Parts: sequence; C-alpha cells; structure tokens
Amino acid sequence: MKGQNVVVTSGKRKTAIARAVTKKGNGQVTINGYPVEFHPVQILRQKIEEPLLIIGDRANEVNIDVKVAGGGMTGQADASRTAIAKGIVKFLKDDKIEEMFRQYDRTLLVNDIRRKMPKKPSGKGARAKRQKSYR
Repeated sequence: MKGQNVVVTSGKRKTAIARAVTKKGNGQVTINGYPVEFHPVQILRQKIEEPLLIIGDRANEVNIDVKVAGGGMTGQADASRTAIAKGIVKFLKDDKIEEMFRQYDRTLLVNDIRRKMPKKPSGKGARAKRQKSYR
C-alpha cells in the first residue's frame, strides 16, 4: 500500500456502514465478496451502480471492493453508493467528477445524517400517542 495505489473510503446511512477499497483495475465492483451484478434487488443494484454510470468509461480504471454491515437492504445500498463515489473521487483525483457527482445528487459524496427518532413515553413510537377521551 504505497502512495495512492489503494484508497479506503466509507459511507453511512442510518445504521449501515460501508467500507470501500478502491484500487487500479478493470472496472470490477464487489459487495461483500459478490459482484454487484448479482445484487438481488434490481432498483438497489441500479442505485449502487449510479456513480459508475455517471463517470462512464473511467469506471474501467478502478476495482472497488465494498464491505457493508448493519441496517437494512436500502440503507446498505445507500451506504455502498456513497463509499463507491467517494473512493472514485479520491482515487482519480478529478475535480470534474466530483462536480458531476455534486450536481447529480449531493448524497453521493455526503453521508445522510438522518436517524430514527427515539420512542417517547405514552405512545407506541416517536410521534404516536394514546388517544385521549373526554367523555
């Protein structure tokens, strides 16, 4: 791991955390050891592949290995997508790519900070309350 041969980045969404290792290669992307093409949910697969589609042919210059844990399927997909986009920008060091990502969708480069609200007393959830009867 000398110099800029390998770049490690991370992405977060709710409780999902993804770590992406980006290195020189031929465009392979794996998530938890499996190629991204084998992801079971098509819409989430497309979401994960968005950063690669935006940069076009330059995606064939890098291999990205993503390890993701925690959260649900959608949270993991969003975390993976952010980690991949950050890794591409950091590895290729191209300001045009970073600007394209920002214009397309800011969450490609910035983690989504929204979290679930804590449950409150006198109710089933964060906002739901028991009904009150006046008669």
